[in-house]
Amino acid sequence: MSSSPMDPVSVHSMFQQIMQAVEKSRDEIADLKQECTELRVANANLERQIRDGTYQHSYSFIRNGTPGFMTPSPPSPQLRAKFSPFLTHTIPTLAAQSPAELPLYKPSPLGDNALTTFQGDSRDISGFYVVIPAGGAGTRLWPLSREGYPKFLLDLTLKGRSLIQATWDRLIPLSTPARTTIVAGASHVKSIHEQLPELSPHNLFCEPGPKDSMAAIGLAAALIAKRDPDAVIGSFAADHMISGDDAFLSAVAEAVEVAKKDYLVTIGIAPSHPSTGFGYIKLGEKLTLSDAPNARLVLDFKEKPDARTAASYIATGTYRWNAGMFVTKATFLLQLLKEYKPALYDGLERIAAVWDDEAARQLVLNEVWHALEKIPIDNAVAEPAAAQGRVAVVPATFGWDDVGDFSSLADLIPAEANQPRVLGDGNLVLTEQVAGGIVVPGSGRLIACLGVDDLVIVDMPDTLLVTTRARSQEVKRLVKKCAEAGWKQLL
Repeated sequence: MSSSPMDPVSVHSMFQQIMQAVEKSRDEIADLKQECTELRVANANLERQIRDGTYQHSYSFIRNGTPGFMTPSPPSPQLRAKFSPFLTHTIPTLAAQSPAELPLYKPSPLGDNALTTFQGDSRDISGFYVVIPAGGAGTRLWPLSREGYPKFLLDLTLKGRSLIQATWDRLIPLSTPARTTIVAGASHVKSIHEQLPELSPHNLFCEPGPKDSMAAIGLAAALIAKRDPDAVIGSFAADHMISGDDAFLSAVAEAVEVAKKDYLVTIGIAPSHPSTGFGYIKLGEKLTLSDAPNARLVLDFKEKPDARTAASYIATGTYRWNAGMFVTKATFLLQLLKEYKPALYDGLERIAAVWDDEAARQLVLNEVWHALEKIPIDNAVAEPAAAQGRVAVVPATFGWDDVGDFSSLADLIPAEANQPRVLGDGNLVLTEQVAGGIVVPGSGRLIACLGVDDLVIVDMPDTLLVTTRARSQEVKRLVKKCAEAGWKQLL
């Protein structure tokens, strides 16, 4: 049976229907493109308003960030820093006040502290002294962080307060300026006093050279023990970021109660992922103390593990991150130091004995300090004491980040989805088909990126760094190479 030829009219009609469908699809695609463009522009405007602080909204807006740093962004433009200290302007200092005029607690309006306020001295712990070791150059954040201006002096979230200022704000509710001490190198003393005018000069202990955390904390313990033999001290790094002030202060208060029972107490951070960049604390049995219901013995301290080991730690549920926070009696820490590191103990005691006599102090420092052992507090006393059941841990729930590299810093900065984070003036960064990463436009010139993902670009007036987030932990290798190549003036 032969087929009859198709009617030309039917073919023409079918062709017209196909063309109409194609045209309709083209119109719909054009509408979608236009809608996407409008949404992209609206999102960019919204992001700019949030970044500039001109977006009026309630505190229900939550920043992008890691589980350890999910804090609302202040809605008022008056609560935003106009300039970033690592560009061309320094952090504005607070007006100097006499001790009589200083309140017990003056929360920063620019940090997390403004969101959780504490009235009067209700959080003050009698006999508790805060020690803030402010050392290290933050080489993984080079060239943003330098030896002369390390990361604890920087405002890394553009809130108008540096990391050391935020640490001060966070801890003052538990102490007072009179009971808050800082241990720092000579090159940072002036900057610290500028940023913290409330800090008493005799509470800033200047170390002649970096000797790691044991010498710094041990020196503070020896000096505080002379002033108050019953003192309980708490050591907290100057360059860490914490969210959840109420949970933080509660954990410290609980740690103080445990420390009074002659324990070296650390605060364990609940791990949010199997990090290979942090040390771990293995939890032991509960101490069953009425004033410290969460406290446990520490079975062991673990060094930074590989990914597989870190995952196995988290799977057990008995490990916490070691944030390097220690609370103890000053005299008990010195007792441990005398047992485990007697030479270091003797040196610090010699220095403390003459500290109030400036001339004698300098002579003893010149003679003793350079010979002191350079060792972290974990290795010096925490690990051997834990083996003897003398170390406790308070598991905590607050968010914590040590801002150890540009990758972790990127997680703390808000950005439009799949766009790079910008630390500085967003108008100096243009991107097209770029996802992730972090850009620091510190030189004032335009940075344009096309088709590159997860880059780290730090453009300073004297140095340009380009790497990837995945390799940001290795930046310190470049710092070493710069020194070897004769570029020490850039470090």
